[in-house]
Amino acid sequence: MTPGAGAPRFVRPLLVAFLSVAAVHLTGLLVGVPVVHVATKPLLMLLLAAYAAARGGSRLLIAALLCGWAGDVLLMPDAEPAFLAGMGFFAAGHVCYLLLFGSAPVRPVSGLVYAAVLVAFVVLLWPGLPDGLRVPLTGYSLLLTAMAWRAGTLGRWAGAGGALFLLSDALIATGIAEWPQLPAHNFWIMLTYIAAQYLLTQGALTVRTDSTGAAPGAYRGRRIRI
Repeated sequence: MTPGAGAPRFVRPLLVAFLSVAAVHLTGLLVGVPVVHVATKPLLMLLLAAYAAARGGSRLLIAALLCGWAGDVLLMPDAEPAFLAGMGFFAAGHVCYLLLFGSAPVRPVSGLVYAAVLVAFVVLLWPGLPDGLRVPLTGYSLLLTAMAWRAGTLGRWAGAGGALFLLSDALIATGIAEWPQLPAHNFWIMLTYIAAQYLLTQGALTVRTDSTGAAPGAYRGRRIRI
């Protein structure tokens, strides 16, 4: 099976599998059973990437999801080198998304809003960040914010996905800076992250369907993403 060809008979089973694993993963976080999220987290983006491939998704979309998978796995250990490597893979995924979005225009007002949020957040967060993470996190945040803004080129659902991705990583960053956290902090990180990747995927697949005229398929000790 190659990206673009699709495998319609696997579309529904893969989507059901992704949603089921996501539900189990989030439940494990809520009830505090570490073995559940450790076992399920590496499956999430693999299943979503397989679903996208079965729907005939583009190579850039599948690459973005696989970068997310690598980032998820690398963020599981509580170690700074692994955290930086995981952030690097997520950054690569954002580059894939930006290339996927192309050069279609986006409302400049929304860009100004995203820019203002980025500047305010970095300024507030900076004093609490470890010295070795300040510059990498700032650069990553700039790339993530650009992706979130540009996601609107794929429609409102993808735009919502970009915003949720930004929110998810903002929750991670507040944990690193040791800000007060929400109850069930890691649950909210993963809920917004899973929803973000799913909405971005659906937005990309919908655009592909509209452009081809036929739907493929007939019918984080440290507060990091764990």
